[in-house]
Amino acid sequence: MKKFNLFVFALFWFFQSNAQKEIQSFGKVDIADLEMKECSFEKDANAMVLFEENDIYFDQNFDMTIEVHKRIKILNEKGKDEASVRLIYYSGGDLEKMMGFQAQTINLVNGKPEIIKVEKKTIFTEVVDKNRSSLVFSFPAVQAGSIIEYKYKMVTWSLSNFPTFYFQGNIPVRYSQITTTIPEYLYYKTHTLTTKSYIKNIHKQESRSLGSGADVLMFIEDKDIRAMANVPSLVNEPFMTSRKDNLESVDFQLVTVRPPRGFVKTLNDTWLKVGETLVDDEDFGRQLKRKISGEDAILAKAKTMNTKAEKIAYIFNEVRNSMKWNGYDVYYTNDGTSKAWEKKTGNSTEVNLILYHLLKEAGLDAYPMVVSTRDNGKVNVVYPGIRQFNRTIAYIPVDSTYSYYLDATDKYQLWNEIPEDLLNTNGLIIDKYNKTYTTQFIQRLAPVRRVSYVNAEIKPEGKIVGTAIINAICYDKMKYTKLFKRDGEDKMKEFLTDKDNNLKISSLKLENIDVDTLPLTQKLDFSMDLTESDGDYIYFNANMFSGLKNNPFLSENRLTDIDMNYKGMYLISGTYKIPKGFKAEVLPKNISMVMPDQSLSFKRVAQEQDGIISVRYTVDCKKTILFKEDYETIREFYKKLYDMLNEKIVLKKS
Repeated sequence: MKKFNLFVFALFWFFQSNAQKEIQSFGKVDIADLEMKECSFEKDANAMVLFEENDIYFDQNFDMTIEVHKRIKILNEKGKDEASVRLIYYSGGDLEKMMGFQAQTINLVNGKPEIIKVEKKTIFTEVVDKNRSSLVFSFPAVQAGSIIEYKYKMVTWSLSNFPTFYFQGNIPVRYSQITTTIPEYLYYKTHTLTTKSYIKNIHKQESRSLGSGADVLMFIEDKDIRAMANVPSLVNEPFMTSRKDNLESVDFQLVTVRPPRGFVKTLNDTWLKVGETLVDDEDFGRQLKRKISGEDAILAKAKTMNTKAEKIAYIFNEVRNSMKWNGYDVYYTNDGTSKAWEKKTGNSTEVNLILYHLLKEAGLDAYPMVVSTRDNGKVNVVYPGIRQFNRTIAYIPVDSTYSYYLDATDKYQLWNEIPEDLLNTNGLIIDKYNKTYTTQFIQRLAPVRRVSYVNAEIKPEGKIVGTAIINAICYDKMKYTKLFKRDGEDKMKEFLTDKDNNLKISSLKLENIDVDTLPLTQKLDFSMDLTESDGDYIYFNANMFSGLKNNPFLSENRLTDIDMNYKGMYLISGTYKIPKGFKAEVLPKNISMVMPDQSLSFKRVAQEQDGIISVRYTVDCKKTILFKEDYETIREFYKKLYDMLNEKIVLKKS
């Protein structure tokens, strides 16, 4: 037993000492790391994080201090993209201060490390908005094999500004560690998103004192060290939710402050408190009643309209067409709504608070709603916090099954459709007048239908000539409208043909492109060379203009859930006249296929009658979220689905 215990202790010491080697002092590197050619656990990586360390503690004034040290290995030419860095921080009101910044490139020259420091004159501070700035710099003399590293200290007086720590990123991470030292007077909820095990997870308590003599303050601090090793990069997968939703991470939310002398204070640990904070904010709640120039004329015209829908459509289009979104997504205003309207440009919250204001003044039952876009990640309603949001929209409830979610930042967004990048997450409704602040799940209940119909004739020389009609609603309509208006007809044709050089569209006509309430109808004349055909056989595929040519689920494994955004139904129908002297030798069989949980179904009907082949495909997705645990079944379904969609019809000369 004694020998066994010694073995366990030695094994523990070995792993601990090797982990400790992963973090080295600034400028000290191993020659082996400089000579390294590839990442041992992700062979095709262009670069890798050798280590990243965050040390977070509170100084004598109980200001939060975050010390960051990060080292990256450049493995090849493509990895040089990592040598340009932008660090965004909250500079407004000196909320966060950056200090002690150092950065350098380390190259192997004649078997020895050569250090090239980043000069201060090449480091720039750029203003993002009145609350944020960014530190921007690039590393010099970077080449394949270089090591780059930087470190800095950030101090903030905001106790709630605890940064989220990501163990994972866009490139693999050999070692990643966060150390937090928190005094007993502060209580943070910890939210972890981890599938990998920690190689280090240490918790201990330490005594600390501040001051001297009769004014000495004694207290306990909780110290936690969490570390992971050999974390692969998170690859983008088809229909993946935000990367933030899937990265290995730990997040901290301040809930309670217990000062040594005074009353215990709870913070924004309820949505009521979050809402009240927003309403009292100069850059949010106090903007809601601000008048904008020329609003009287807009409101006067809106009041002449008979229906609620007409008023909403008119005001939405006025704001969407007048304002330009500057590309910034934040939950607060920067210049304020009045000034943004005068400049005709603003961030997403400025654009949409102007929209809300006009809707409200027109007598509509409108509310501001703070939301999180897809890239920003899903809102977790269990842990209230304003930091989860990055945009504001206007919300108008209709009944228990339907509401308007209005976002005027996108020039191609329809007023009567939910913005796609807000689907399947939660928003916070701000009802200032009734002092209620409730979360609501944003989803599209009705399926999105896409119908394509082909009427064509097969020529004996191996060619299809015909017409097609494609009806697109909702997100398909917005996508096609944007493509046509932004890139032109040629790009539209290229998209519809899926860049197939054998398929040519000779004419294209779009109907209802500017009518928000009607489907976009695309009518086209086309011809297609059937290159596999010879004098005796003609081969063709009836899956045309469907947008369902390529299977998105080819990977054997899946790391993330599948978010389809919305329920969808695809109807693909076609009639094909057979040339004289030919008959159908191979016609796809009629078939139906359904997933065990009824989430996906496929049906194919094909028949020949009086020299006409009729084919109809129906693909129906009844769920928006498909879980990674079911991926093997989903992958097999999609393999069969695309095999059947792309199955050829064979005609033989009689």
